[in-house]
Amino acid sequence: VLFWLYLWQLKEYHWGRFLAHFRTEKGKRIFANPVFLFKTLLFLGAIKINSVFLISIALLFYFVEFLRFLQKTLKRLTLKPVFTKKIIFLATINFSFLIFYFLIFFEKSSYLFWFLFFDLFIPFFVSGIVLFFQPLTVFLRKRCLKKAKKKRETLEDLLVIGITGSYGKSLTKEILAEILSERYSVLKTKRNENSEIAIARLVLEDLKPEHQVLVAEIGAYNRGKIKEVCSFLKPKIGILTGINEQHMATFGSQEDIIKGKYELIESLPPDGMAFFNAKNEYCRQLYEKTKIKKFLYGQKAGSFEEENLFGAMAVARELGFSQEELSRASEKVRKKILFFKIKKGRGGINFLDFTYSANPNSVLSHLKYLEEKFSGKKIIIMPSLIELGRSAREVHRRIGREIAQVCDLAIITSKDYFKEIKSEAGEKAIFLQDPEKIFEKIKNFSSSQDIILLEGRIPKKIKELLLKA
Repeated sequence: VLFWLYLWQLKEYHWGRFLAHFRTEKGKRIFANPVFLFKTLLFLGAIKINSVFLISIALLFYFVEFLRFLQKTLKRLTLKPVFTKKIIFLATINFSFLIFYFLIFFEKSSYLFWFLFFDLFIPFFVSGIVLFFQPLTVFLRKRCLKKAKKKRETLEDLLVIGITGSYGKSLTKEILAEILSERYSVLKTKRNENSEIAIARLVLEDLKPEHQVLVAEIGAYNRGKIKEVCSFLKPKIGILTGINEQHMATFGSQEDIIKGKYELIESLPPDGMAFFNAKNEYCRQLYEKTKIKKFLYGQKAGSFEEENLFGAMAVARELGFSQEELSRASEKVRKKILFFKIKKGRGGINFLDFTYSANPNSVLSHLKYLEEKFSGKKIIIMPSLIELGRSAREVHRRIGREIAQVCDLAIITSKDYFKEIKSEAGEKAIFLQDPEKIFEKIKNFSSSQDIILLEGRIPKKIKELLLKA
């Protein structure tokens, strides 16, 4: 039950993202594995037979499964949701249903059949309950957005800066908030919280009359979501950090991604200001069609991170920051937030940690940085990228070509599109999931000029092994 609630929460209760997970290798393995097959065979056997022998096999099987679960729990490898109010509510409903189910069916003689039936169909039970309460969720969400809009209308002097894009949103938000806090009282959206409901709650719970600026990172998986946020947030400044293929699986097409991101700029008032990343082709095209006051930034940026810094500085400049203030703020930001902080791991291993998330632009930019700055051996550890839709194969081939040029070794931790990476990277690319084996593979790359790049959501255990004293 908790695993399926974890998965729904991970996908932000978004039906399209939830289904897209089962098109990945990891998602397919949930059902296409020996354990699930054995359960299915037991279930089919229990339809006609309810013998002591079959029950004994089932008991032995589930005892072994319990021991495996215990082992994972002790190693902190079990997947469980963050216990928010919504998860607690859904978990209570699910476990109440579970108790009711067992009380009804376990009095029957064919209890093995009903136990296996529940175990096999639990994804459908949990998903059914999640979807059943979606109308209630929608009602509560709309009420929350309405309250946020009402509160926002009372704060006439508040300057709202909206930031969106396929990549670079979080970093641009952090940098801009840091720079503006030198002069203003600034509130920013929280880490990993860029949905319409998260932003509405921020307005209701954290936004105070004394705040002068709200820097809001706005995310979306469909057209219309950014427009919905802007309808209650009323941004005056919009920053478009860059557009690529990320989330094409949920948007549907590249054109829909572009239109979805541009909703921020379309929502700005006539006296608003729009900022576009000059390094991004789609942003340059949107800059040309924009009629309000507009700016291109980042023409001289040398890296993905510098693009975000230049974007934040461009906004601060238009808000009246002097060049001296910007230089001082830039230095502070580079030390506090940026840039490519090299961490020291076990045995003297140098590594760069970009495990928050990954997208095509960040991966390619980080590989380019390795090529320019390090003369020793270079390794990248990363999963395949998700939710790229029809462009996924070409994106992974592009990454493979860059790996072939830059790296001595690439360890790919997920099977999806590994063939595409390997087709370009050749023998340099290997598929490996076990954290212990990965550490064994990289532990000798420890000279001062060797570097390991951790990119995207790799298993946490890898970082733990690297940092272990």
